[in-house]
Amino acid sequence: MMDVKQVARGLVAVAFSLVAAGASGQAAPAPAQSPTQAPAPATPEAQKPYEPTVAQPGKDVVWVPTPQPTVDNMLALTKLTPQDYLIDLGSGNGITVISAAKRGARALGVEFNPDMVALAQRLAKEAGVADRATFVQGDLFEADLSKASVITLFLLPSINLRLRPSLLELKPGTRIASNTFDMGDWQPDAEASSSACTSWCKALMWVVPAKVAGTWRVGDQTLTLTQQYQMVSGTLGSTPIAVGRMKGDVITFTVGDRTYAGRVTGDTMTGSGWSATRTAAAPASPGRP
Repeated sequence: MMDVKQVARGLVAVAFSLVAAGASGQAAPAPAQSPTQAPAPATPEAQKPYEPTVAQPGKDVVWVPTPQPTVDNMLALTKLTPQDYLIDLGSGNGITVISAAKRGARALGVEFNPDMVALAQRLAKEAGVADRATFVQGDLFEADLSKASVITLFLLPSINLRLRPSLLELKPGTRIASNTFDMGDWQPDAEASSSACTSWCKALMWVVPAKVAGTWRVGDQTLTLTQQYQMVSGTLGSTPIAVGRMKGDVITFTVGDRTYAGRVTGDTMTGSGWSATRTAAAPASPGRP
């Protein structure tokens, strides 16, 4: 057995060897601290689609959406067909143009607000009718309406009155439909209301009349006509005519017990068993188209 002195000397030797090893060892260097990196910029939130607000201001009127039942009545009153070309003045979100296109017609919306134009184009594409429903940014007072067979609008009465002279110059038979607001003393040819909506539920429709005021020759008699929009009065010879009315280029009136019905083409009228040729046009007046 080892004596106590030998054990002690062994422990002291071990201790000194451990201290020497610790003194000669190198501490591991700390890892180099990387420079602080700037945080990655936040990804911008996707831009939300434009959404109009009711009563937002526009160039001529504030925007209020037309209820779908009113749109349906407007198109029904005009008897819209796939052969028609519709122009909507102040087309807003495009509901009337898109509805017309869904019925097979070609339709154009004229809208001053470019954001609304883009919205309507997007909605037409989503509805699958972008090939028939188009939209342009422009002033409704400067729009070329000459190719339209149907005009639709949802404007103020004062705007309607400003447009009225131009509308009355359109081709006879052109149909005009308005949401709620009238054309002053030009009475509508038809109107309809819907119980399926709570506001802006009235549709009105006019047919542009041919101009017939003036003097005409019917056989050996003189037909003198006065015209107030679609309403016609006058005399055939010395006999007053009654129930005179225009519907586009079609005229009807009664003299005594005979009713005349015919089609107007420029300065001629042609009906069953009668015809007339205009010999003098009446001068323009405020109540005459």
